[in-house]
Amino acid sequence: MLRHLLFVLNPISGDIDKSSLEDEVALFCSERGREAKFYHTTGEDDLEKLQQHLQHHRYDAVFAAGGDGTVSLVAAALAGTQVPLGILPLGSGNGLSKDLGIPQEQAEALHLLWDHHIRAIDTLRVGTTFCAHLADLGFNALVVERFCSGDTRGPGAYVRIALQEYLNYEPATYRIVTDRETFEGPAFMVTVANANTFGSNVVINPDSQLDDGEFEICLIEPFPGTAALGILYQLYTENFDESVYTKRLRCRRATLEVPGQKEALVQVDGEPLQMTLPVEVTIQPRSLRMLLPRQS
Repeated sequence: MLRHLLFVLNPISGDIDKSSLEDEVALFCSERGREAKFYHTTGEDDLEKLQQHLQHHRYDAVFAAGGDGTVSLVAAALAGTQVPLGILPLGSGNGLSKDLGIPQEQAEALHLLWDHHIRAIDTLRVGTTFCAHLADLGFNALVVERFCSGDTRGPGAYVRIALQEYLNYEPATYRIVTDRETFEGPAFMVTVANANTFGSNVVINPDSQLDDGEFEICLIEPFPGTAALGILYQLYTENFDESVYTKRLRCRRATLEVPGQKEALVQVDGEPLQMTLPVEVTIQPRSLRMLLPRQS
């Protein structure tokens, strides 16, 4: 039984009011014989500080209460341990929780405290950075960087920025070498995918598995403006592979380069980062234990 629980909170994720969250979660847990402790992220050395906290305190499970960035932070702290990760989805996208079938409503997600199964999933290293879900270079990375530096949260803000950036966006040329094949050419965006779906419900990597020991490089090659709506429709209807402008490379390791560049903007689990090129990507099979609904 999961009795001693830690909830890691990001006070600013998404556009959700969290002022009463601690009281609601504490009451929910105490009424069911569970003890809830709370840990707040600050944006400064969060991973190191959380790891230190977990070294000195023992919990039966740790819940990430926030968006994809908070989930990735807690997952990085728990990867390689026996402590399972639960998710209270409170962000703008909540991509990993959606991929795993975790309820998006707080009360239903908390039911995982006593009605769950534990599944070990793969994680990635993108350069030196931990990745639990998706990373990418190109158009989406640029939009995420603009989104994170803005003052407005929520899907509407993301769509507005994407439309603005699309008008003047120039695709880069990439060289991608995997353990199975090589791609070299221009791309609108390059997604490193250990999962299926962005938080926006765009299915970038249909039919993938989170625990198969492999990941996919999903490419959208440059396309004419007349094809944009068709590609968008295919992404929302799980038909990524149907377009002549899309391609997937399945692999266990990969090297990503942008010829002529020493650095590139990369978004990892919703966080934009400047990374030194080439970027090495490797998979860590079944390295993270997740609390999931029994039917997942």
